[in-house]
Amino acid sequence: MTHLLTLDGQLRLVGAALIAMGALHLVLPRLIGWPADLAGTTLLTRQVSYVHLFFIALTCVLLGLLPLLLTRDLLAGGRLGTALLAAQTLFWGIRWIFEFAVFSPELWRGDRLRTAAHAALSVLWTWVTAVFTCALVTALGS
Repeated sequence: MTHLLTLDGQLRLVGAALIAMGALHLVLPRLIGWPADLAGTTLLTRQVSYVHLFFIALTCVLLGLLPLLLTRDLLAGGRLGTALLAAQTLFWGIRWIFEFAVFSPELWRGDRLRTAAHAALSVLWTWVTAVFTCALVTALGS
């Protein structure tokens, strides 16, 4: 259990969380009411929305597989591993910023479930970004 508290363990947990996030996208449209919201839009808008959702899910899974399966390689300090860690840190850091700078509080304020989701996602993106940042610093020091 203490292995989960190491950087290796945290990277693997982040990988598993990102894969789970990708899988969540399979049911996300129903959870947030997309079928009803998109019903009045054009066929192109509906299809682009679902295709983008698919690729976001795939991206989460693929970005999660890297730390889950290649933890040691990422932390070894090589050019490729360090570049991948830098990219992940930037990507998830920007996602963290978007949680606060892009999504309006009107979307969640006053709704207990959406407020809980916002809080959980804020914690998730903070943790993911912090773990990748720590891994990047470690890889740069190798």
